[in-house]
Amino acid sequence: QVQLVESGGGLVQPGGSLRLSCAASGSIFGIYNMGWYRQAPGKQRELVAVITSGGILNYADSVKGRFTISRDNAKNMMYLQLNSLKPKDTAVYYCNVNAASGIHWGQGTQITVSS
Repeated sequence: QVQLVESGGGLVQPGGSLRLSCAASGSIFGIYNMGWYRQAPGKQRELVAVITSGGILNYADSVKGRFTISRDNAKNMMYLQLNSLKPKDTAVYYCNVNAASGIHWGQGTQITVSS
């Protein structure tokens, strides 16, 4: 059984930083890409950042230059460094793995950016 567990969310002031972690366990094989999505209240879930199987990084325009996605294959971990946070970044952030074994989601972690 595949399990993705996010951590690192919380309340932060505008301009602050957070680091999200995603721990993967279980039988995941044939990974196409791994990424982070977010869903704000009343809005659709949107892609934030993705790492392809070839190591190519892609970001939503709204987070380019502020967020950085990375992974540690040895530890089965994925990270999202969020800098210069803005109130509009407030959302539940989800870890995602798209693989031959299926599309896997974490339970989400809340980030609230507010003064």
